[in-house]
Amino acid sequence: MDLVESVKIRALAYGDLDAIVEIDKAILGKERPEYWSMKIELSENRSPMASLVAELNGKVVGFIMGDASGWEYGVPDTVGWIDIVGVHPQYQRKGIARILFKEMVANLKKVGVDTIYTLVTWKEFDRLYFFDKMGFQKGDMLQLELKV
Repeated sequence: MDLVESVKIRALAYGDLDAIVEIDKAILGKERPEYWSMKIELSENRSPMASLVAELNGKVVGFIMGDASGWEYGVPDTVGWIDIVGVHPQYQRKGIARILFKEMVANLKKVGVDTIYTLVTWKEFDRLYFFDKMGFQKGDMLQLELKV
């Protein structure tokens, strides 16, 4: 059995906080427990089926967080968002982000989502490549920015 076949996908829960903080630290080199505590609480209150974790042998090795729109800023409720995808560096490039993404998409489709958005910094080539492989294209929304 290969690694991807051994991965279990389930809804993200507040009890996953320590594992997510550990993954974030492994990627960014710093701990942000308060930030992740807030993000997990928000995800549990909004669209819990859009925030998932990947477990391997009982250990959380990756996560995806998103939401289904509720007509915020005039965006229809048929729109979903991917906020963040995180996979522990030891498990990157093994298909974990892909299975998290596919499960999230399946869950969002069940509640009527037919379009998913995400934001990627222009020079994040690995992320751009990943989302391209998942079928994303340049969308109709225009990201605006104001430096203050």
